[in-house]
Amino acid sequence: MNKHHVEIRDYRDSDQARAEQIHDLGRPIELQGSCDPRAFVPLALDKTDRAEFLAAKKFVAELDNRVIGFIGIQPQEIGWLYVDPAYFRQGAGRRLLTHALNQISGQEKEREIEVHVLDGNDGARKLYESAGFVEANRFDVKNNGYSCTLIKLVRT
Repeated sequence: MNKHHVEIRDYRDSDQARAEQIHDLGRPIELQGSCDPRAFVPLALDKTDRAEFLAAKKFVAELDNRVIGFIGIQPQEIGWLYVDPAYFRQGAGRRLLTHALNQISGQEKEREIEVHVLDGNDGARKLYESAGFVEANRFDVKNNGYSCTLIKLVRT
């Protein structure tokens, strides 16, 4: 993939099925080394996560008119960064993150931005750290009933 052909645009309701598919492809990979794989629940069936997903302002990465990733933001928070595994480490995640950070920075000046990652999700953590995020806290949580450790990263 040539990252220069990846376009970032606002999410549309018609992107829902593809976003769910990308989430469901990426979530088991996210859980590897982080949490019991049985914690995976498809996005369409996870009422809590789906409600959070729908509440977030979202952007998608498109390549040749096909959605290959998405990101969601809340005020001062990055969430929902998923890329189709077929496009991992080809720049789409970084483009989405940069776009989201620019959107948040344009709304609020001089405020901390946060993101949460599962301990063991080294790829995501490296991406966020390369964008200036640092670890602020870690805590144990239940992920669909399974114990795991969540790390809060912040960027000022």
